[in-house]
Amino acid sequence: MSSYALEIRDLSKQFEPDQAPAVINISLSMQKGEILALVGPSGCGKTTTLRLIAGFEQPDAGSVILGDRTVAGNGRFVPPEQRGVGMVFQEHALFPHLNVFENVAFGLSKRPKKMVEESANAMLKLLGLAHLEKRYPHEISGGERQRVALARALAPQPFVLLLDEPFSSLDADLRIQIRAEVREILKSIQATAIFVTHDQEEALVMGDRLAVFNQGSIEQIGTPEEIFHSPQARFVAEFMGQTDFLVGEVSPAGIQTEIGLLKQHLELPVGTQVEIGIRADDIAIETHPGGKSVVISRQFKGALNIYLLRLPSGQLVHAYQPHTKIIQAGTPVHVLAAPGHWLPCFKDGRAVPTHQ
Repeated sequence: MSSYALEIRDLSKQFEPDQAPAVINISLSMQKGEILALVGPSGCGKTTTLRLIAGFEQPDAGSVILGDRTVAGNGRFVPPEQRGVGMVFQEHALFPHLNVFENVAFGLSKRPKKMVEESANAMLKLLGLAHLEKRYPHEISGGERQRVALARALAPQPFVLLLDEPFSSLDADLRIQIRAEVREILKSIQATAIFVTHDQEEALVMGDRLAVFNQGSIEQIGTPEEIFHSPQARFVAEFMGQTDFLVGEVSPAGIQTEIGLLKQHLELPVGTQVEIGIRADDIAIETHPGGKSVVISRQFKGALNIYLLRLPSGQLVHAYQPHTKIIQAGTPVHVLAAPGHWLPCFKDGRAVPTHQ
């Protein structure tokens, strides 16, 4: 028996012969009870991958294995309704003529009536919807509709739950609240779930692991901490962390940059140029009449200020400062790299290992 809830092997899909493939040789595996977030810009293959897993699309090559069952590939294709997969769509897709209870019970209709009632009521209770069971979708809030959609998908106890940007229609505050509730619910019942989003913060919050997509391929799979702190490609660093990039040169003492020496050593010859991923919290600034850098603008974010700085080379970087520290545009400043940890470095777009 497979230890994986889901395996995808070399999955590919191209919709039109004259267009780039939507998905190119995707491979990944998931443990039972794991939440995997698929994240990347629009059009990168996330939703196509989800639809291939669900059975809404047929792959051109590769296979999809749910538990011990091959549901696509090797000459086999199992239709969506026979895969044991639940789906939560972006627009909720609730039936407007059915009340909350009837919507949740809809996927259980082939079971005995008593079992349907017990399963639907248990799911309504789990998601805090029992008091709304007689109401119709238009009579409840957006967040409540989202929970109903989740309850309906979970009621048949699917082998894998697929969620396609389920919070995109919610306002910002409600979105933060609902995603925390949904993650807690999924973990409490040990659901295996794949969550698609283009929102980097949402992916970091929701996923036990993340798969970062780019142009139909997976750039990197890892825990939120691995993806954020140790990006294996320049694209991952740029997409996942509002990262600026500095030119650095390998020296015997470390990496020399225009804002100071980074005392980390790369497995590259002295004199090699690299790109260094540096974020706003990695940079220190000090106002000084003789500063060679200059403040371009300040963005007030409430708890902090984000300053845009121009370095002597013309390179632009961002820096965090306390919300109480106000520096006017045009002020000369000293800028110093002060990360307190190793920074990711890239050569030809790929990460270069740092060694002790």
